[in-house]
This record gives sequence, structure tokens and C-alpha cells, in this order.
Amino acid sequence: MKILALTRYGRLGASSRLRTMQFLPLLKTAGMDGLISPLFGDAMLINKYKRRQYSAGAVLKAYGNRVAQLLHRHHFDLIWIEKEALPWTPALCERVLLSGVPYVLDYDDAIFHKYDQHRSVWVRWLLGRRIDRLMADARLVIAGNDYLAQRARKAGARWVEVLPTVVDLERYAAKPPNQRRVDIPYIVWIGSPSTVKYLAALEAPLAALAARSPFKLRVIGGSLKMTGVDVECVPWTEESEVQSIAECDIGVMPLNDSPWERGKCGYKLIQYMACGLPVVASPIGVNTKIVRDGVNGFLVTSADAWVGKLEQLLRDADLRRSMGREGRRSVEAEYCVQQAGPLLANLLVKAGARQACER
Repeated sequence: MKILALTRYGRLGASSRLRTMQFLPLLKTAGMDGLISPLFGDAMLINKYKRRQYSAGAVLKAYGNRVAQLLHRHHFDLIWIEKEALPWTPALCERVLLSGVPYVLDYDDAIFHKYDQHRSVWVRWLLGRRIDRLMADARLVIAGNDYLAQRARKAGARWVEVLPTVVDLERYAAKPPNQRRVDIPYIVWIGSPSTVKYLAALEAPLAALAARSPFKLRVIGGSLKMTGVDVECVPWTEESEVQSIAECDIGVMPLNDSPWERGKCGYKLIQYMACGLPVVASPIGVNTKIVRDGVNGFLVTSADAWVGKLEQLLRDADLRRSMGREGRRSVEAEYCVQQAGPLLANLLVKAGARQACER
């Protein structure tokens, strides 16, 4: 089976790397030949982080390349699309360019809210149902959580499956407790320059915590300063991210309670847990499924709760270890490539097999 994988980004884009690229070796073993075609390459993404936007010329070239790729779609048995093929265009344009070949849509974010909750009434009117129309025509919609799956079903998608964003256990080997740092405990957050804003909600709680218990906050992939908090910002790289997390003691994931955040897939929690860390998180969206409160971490709703639960973990190394072990077990059972890969391969084979039968 020949699959055209239309990703949003290259390897530097977490969603593309995790939802598509890390599965390619397994899919090849299952008899699928996948061609990856990113819309925005790594160089474009780096420039966006530097300039906070894509250049118009680069976007036009990227769209031209994507359209050219779709004009040759009949060379493939199945098109596997991360989110959407041509963002910010009328759904009809994309549907015409996808006609004649079955396609699978994959979502790890509530991308539809960029349209239906846009501040412009014209965008909402023209594009508000864009993603729903694409979902309705898809052979299969793969959603990273139930919130996204519910939207697909409501849109009229014929076949919807939930598949979480996962880690590869071969990369995330459990780190023995005696190899962690022993001087001062580390609280860790991992993300990107565009998501580091979520840590602002923890500035006051962490400052209050720092006055009571010593710790250092490690921020991976973003840059910020917090008054009263010892912050260590380290760059993200694919090669170093696992070690940068595993050296720490507690992972955090604060979120706002809004429709966009309810569509997130909680991947950073899975990363922390894969490294054997207990987690503290906002009870938003899929976080409430990943975190078993009091077992592998804590779910907190107030500033006082953030301080209290983090302090409890900072002061109790045995609790950190026991929760970390439970988190690792959860990842091994539900949130790893080794579990999700065969499921994904089976879904894509079935999607392609349906097309073969129709022919």
C-alpha cells in the first residue's frame, strides 16, 4: 500500500514527528510505503519562532508545493493528513484536490476552533465549518482524545477512532532513581516558545513555594523569568529532551480552561511519566484521563493546591518514586508506540482495504 503522508511540519514540529513520523518504521514493516510531504519545513518553523510569523513568499511556495503534490494523488492508495492539507482555504478547494483517493485525517489539537472561534465574523462565516466538512468526507478520522473525536462524530464523520499521542519506550528508558540529581529537586516543564505562556499561571504559586521549599524550575524549549523563582531555561533538541526531563523530579502541566485547551492531548504528561516522574496538572481535557489523582500525580484547581501538592512531592522522595513508578506503568500500558503502533497500522490497512474492495 502506498501512503502519502501530508504533515503540517518537518521533524521539528512535535505534532508531525509524534503523530506521523515516529510510526513510519512500523508501518513499513506492516507492508505500507509512506512518503512524507511536510507543508512547512524545519527552516520555515525556525524562522517563524524567530520572527513570530511565516514570510508571505515562503507560505505561497509551500502551498504551491502542496497543490502540486495533491495533483499527483492518484499515485497513492491512501492520503494520511495531519489536521488539514491547505489551511485557511475554503473546504471545497481541499475536497476537490482530495477527490478520487480515500483520505485519513489525524488531529491532536482542536484546530477547528481556529476557525469557528476566530475573532473575525467573516472568518467564522466563511471557514467556521471548514474542518467539519473535511471530516465528513474522510474515510477515517483519528483523534488524539475524546473531545476531538466527539467533534468528528458531530460533523458526520463515518469512522472515528481515538489514538493518543505516545512516546517510544526505546527512547524513554526508565531512569533508575539513584541516577537522579541529589542536590536540589527540579520541577520541569517542556514545551515551545509559543506555549511557554501557560507557565505564567504558576508564577505566584511557584514564588510562594520557593519561599517554603528549595527547588529549581527547568523550562525546556521556552524562555521566561519568574520573580522569586530559580529558573533554568534549556534549549529543546530531539536528542536531549529525554535526558533533560529524566534529570528532574516533578513534571508540571498548567492549562487554561478553554475550548482550545480541552482539545490538547497531554503529551508532556506522558513524557514526564515515561521518565518515571510524578506529575501535577490542571484538570482540563484529557489530563483528567492521563492523571490518576493521588496515584501517578495530582490534579489541582487553585493556586493553593499547586503550592500544597508540589510541596508535598518536594518533601517526600518516597512518594515521588511510587507515583513515578505508577506513571511509567501507565505509559507502558497505554501511551507508547509499542502499544499504539500496531493499532494505527491496522486502522490504515483497513482504510486502504475498503478502497480496494470498492474498486
